[in-house]
Amino acid sequence: MSVPPSASLALPRWAYVPGVECEADHDTLAMAKALVPARFNGFVPARHPALRYGLGLNDSGFFWESHEILEAVWAAAPQGGRERILLRACIQIANANLKLRMGRFHAASRLFGEALAELDELGVRKVTGAGGFADAFPTAALAGLLRTKLALPALSTADWVAIGGLGRT
Repeated sequence: MSVPPSASLALPRWAYVPGVECEADHDTLAMAKALVPARFNGFVPARHPALRYGLGLNDSGFFWESHEILEAVWAAAPQGGRERILLRACIQIANANLKLRMGRFHAASRLFGEALAELDELGVRKVTGAGGFADAFPTAALAGLLRTKLALPALSTADWVAIGGLGRT
């Protein structure tokens, strides 16, 4: 958890886990949320700093924080766009990772399944070629990773899923 996912944005001071820590590091997250426009025009750029930060937070073990940032990006993404589908999948994965940390393995499995369903939906949507996040992301690799996790007899805290490294373009 020592490498910031973005050169200009610091990692939160601690990873928030509901019921364990009394408060999340909202001040640090506010800096990333401030980078999100009210609306993205046409698509969410694959290299948008808040998006990259949210993905990096997940991969650094800040699952609740990742969910918060990715949800802000999702809210600004164009309605009906492919990015909203992929962002929903990433949000579900971050949430599932948090559930794994909390020892709620059945909930994590359900959320991984929901994320996989989103990725399957994305797979039948036409690629726009506009250069958005969803067009550049290796969806099939992430779906395969989720299928592997869901095929396990039981999930453990070690089964969390990294998503940012898959999306490097």
